[in-house]
Amino acid sequence: MQKVKLYVNQYQSQLLYLIFGGLTTVINVGSFAIMYDMWLVNLSLATAIAWVLSVLFAYLTNRVWVFGSKARGFKAIFLETCSFFFFRGLTFILDLGIMQVGVGLLHGNAIGWKIIDNIIVVLINYVLSKVLIFREKK
Repeated sequence: MQKVKLYVNQYQSQLLYLIFGGLTTVINVGSFAIMYDMWLVNLSLATAIAWVLSVLFAYLTNRVWVFGSKARGFKAIFLETCSFFFFRGLTFILDLGIMQVGVGLLHGNAIGWKIIDNIIVVLINYVLSKVLIFREKK
């Protein structure tokens, strides 16, 4: 039991990112599926709306629980928020590209491609968050 506690403490950030990244993926894929499959919203718009919903959730959970942001004051929080959305915007372009290729060009299953897409994007987002957005400022 001590070893488990040691590992949990040592890898707390990564474990929390997996949990909240998983929930973010559920929000992204779930909202995409509802819009694309049930409401027949076009691929790009459904992807964009799902992105907005999941990124809002991701920012709040990443800031508070995953990376324990130390940013205080309007300016610091504003810059951190802008940085978060900027880098998520870059991976959104990747998100759209993967969906356009997988579904638009290859005519693959939209939900299957959305899951593959999210795995890739979540991994890249973790690195960007850890290294650039929520890094400890010296």
